[in-house]
Amino acid sequence: MALTTLDRNIALLVVDLQQGIVGMAPKARIADVVDRARALVEAFRLQGLPVVLINVNGGAPGRTEHPRPNLGSLPEGWTDFIPELNRQPDDIVVTKQTWGAFASTDLEARLKAIGVTQVVVLGVATGTGVEATARQAYEAGFNVTLAIDAMTDMRPEAHDYSIGHVFPRLGETGTSQEIIDLLRTRNA
Repeated sequence: MALTTLDRNIALLVVDLQQGIVGMAPKARIADVVDRARALVEAFRLQGLPVVLINVNGGAPGRTEHPRPNLGSLPEGWTDFIPELNRQPDDIVVTKQTWGAFASTDLEARLKAIGVTQVVVLGVATGTGVEATARQAYEAGFNVTLAIDAMTDMRPEAHDYSIGHVFPRLGETGTSQEIIDLLRTRNA
């Protein structure tokens, strides 16, 4: 569904834009994502809206067919948010151990306690952390908007599949600029 409106009580969810993960992404793809994420973070802060910075420092238990990195011995600074996000004292910070930001944290309760009804989701990786967070937000009853030009994945096919087939079933999709424009006009 194309982007149509933003609720009054909206929050921005920035998924896994942290040193360790951003450092692994191809520079050509991540640079624009970081610029657009920064612009959205600034726009939300300018409107006095909640910004949620999400990082990951572990993994869910269980066997998988694909080997997973050992997150038990993370290098120093791996979970630090990238400087372009300019973390502020009033940002909501969530550290997760699963792909999605709602399953292993108190994020749903924190957002509902401040009256949030809609979330805008962006970050890396599109087919894992971003998609899982969007699915969980949708299942928790939030209206979901996905900033499709402010996300990327190391697997281009996963990125394309999520944007083309999954996200339209979870909410509305739009560009960062479309979201920023709606933020500006809703208070005009």
